[in-house]
Amino acid sequence: MTNLAFTLAGAPTQAEAAAASRLFCQPTEFLKGVVAMSGMPPADRPEVCFAGRSNVGKSSLINALTGRRALARTSNTPGRTQQINFFTLGPGHYLVDVPGYGFARAPVAVVSRWQNLLQAYLCGRASLRRVFLLIDARHGPKPADKEVMMLLTRAAVTFQAVMTKCDKPKAGVLTHTTEKTIGLLRKHAAAYPEIVQTSSTRGDGIGILRGIIAGLA
Repeated sequence: MTNLAFTLAGAPTQAEAAAASRLFCQPTEFLKGVVAMSGMPPADRPEVCFAGRSNVGKSSLINALTGRRALARTSNTPGRTQQINFFTLGPGHYLVDVPGYGFARAPVAVVSRWQNLLQAYLCGRASLRRVFLLIDARHGPKPADKEVMMLLTRAAVTFQAVMTKCDKPKAGVLTHTTEKTIGLLRKHAAAYPEIVQTSSTRGDGIGILRGIIAGLA
């Protein structure tokens, strides 16, 4: 059990907002999809990655962050992303979309291969500054989320919870799932003590998350 007090991330300062504006006004492009560690691009710049269960809204969040409606592919079919996707953010940063985990509709052997790649990446990437672990605000953390938290804690990889789809549940449900998430995070020393609540549809929390990413350079 950690002794950190977990809070909701607040609005960025003027300086943080300016840094975020400078970073995210730069062009963002798809670089490559990686299916094995041997295909990773050089670890020569800061990178952040977005991880979460299938259908948690990773692609929509990346699109909202970058202002590119179709940069990351969205799909109604969970588990469509079968590779680690690298995006360049200007000349000096990577945004990384890792395969969704949980209830992917794929053969067991394929799912196992995705999970092994995910584990190898999360635990062995020197340039990885932070993992943003996406939690669906309608449901709160699931067993698969708990497993990834344990993996990141064992590997001493800092991760930060980002609640997605916060426009969907009623206020009472959102409060409950957020508190449930905080209760779980308190068990993990690698968890960053601020949670970001987002809505890719309404734009809630996007500026906050941009500020956080800009500060990790």
